[in-house]
Amino acid sequence: MKLNRNFYNRDARIVGEDLIGKILVRKYNNTVIKARIVETEAYIAAIDKASHGYGGKITPRTKIMFGPPGYAYVYFIYGMYYCLNFVTEEEGTCSAVLIRAVEPVLNVEEMCVNRYKKHLDDITKYQKKNISNGPGKLCNALKITIEHNGTDLTGNEIYVEDDGFKDFKVEKSKRINIDYAEEAKDFLWRYTIHYKNA
Repeated sequence: MKLNRNFYNRDARIVGEDLIGKILVRKYNNTVIKARIVETEAYIAAIDKASHGYGGKITPRTKIMFGPPGYAYVYFIYGMYYCLNFVTEEEGTCSAVLIRAVEPVLNVEEMCVNRYKKHLDDITKYQKKNISNGPGKLCNALKITIEHNGTDLTGNEIYVEDDGFKDFKVEKSKRINIDYAEEAKDFLWRYTIHYKNA
């Protein structure tokens, strides 16, 4: 079942936790890739110095986050990576969830070609483990770029499905690479899957 806009129209911390275990779907050129969301981070501009919208300043880059929920916010980082975020809460509230890591479910071969320009049989065990276990890696593997900024997550290009998988718990921890964010660096707004049978 595809998630509807009401799912995203909630506090980013709730959405970030609830996205864990669900399926990120990417469709293009008659290709379908599916991957399970296993790590997210929440960002809430009103109280979060790590948010791009902290201070309430609307810029060309951040305006999508001030818009209605259920849209993709994609930005470029370190001059080489794209990061995929989901806009949450009602229009006028700047908050989003960063998709930090996914695990391949369908069409890992295509993910492998996108990421490494090699076939699955030609990569190492280490490369398989690292195919989409970071925000830049997953965008590369799913062919998500800045041109997808503003994509409607209730559409048919990038969206999330609930396949009913529940055999896990969610672990909360501090977010990564935000030491500049003062007190916000200690918020437990990072959500990671922990499989019950692991």
